[in-house]
Amino acid sequence: MVARVRTVAFHGVQVIEVETQVTIVSGLPAFTVVGLPDKAVAESRERVRAALAALGLALPPKRITVNLAPADVTKEGSTSTCQSLWACWQRWTCYRPTSSALTRFSGNWRSTGR
Repeated sequence: MVARVRTVAFHGVQVIEVETQVTIVSGLPAFTVVGLPDKAVAESRERVRAALAALGLALPPKRITVNLAPADVTKEGSTSTCQSLWACWQRWTCYRPTSSALTRFSGNWRSTGR
């Protein structure tokens, strides 16, 4: 099962719709971000771990893949951290928002967990 969070990315002055998709499966523990992320986006895995640690939580020891679709557009900046964390939490707890079709999620998460 895949958790999905809709958001936007900025490419210059253009706003592009992005869907953050997370799968958590059995296997060697790993956290991978795919979908043409730049360095700041790829580092979101460490920010997700730090934010969870600040809350006294940890990621499950499983293979976690975060896909940022569409894959043909470079995602820039640190804005994907909160979306990745929210999608991981949805998948991890099997939470399903009721009206996600019309919702776009945006935000940033500090490593203090706030």
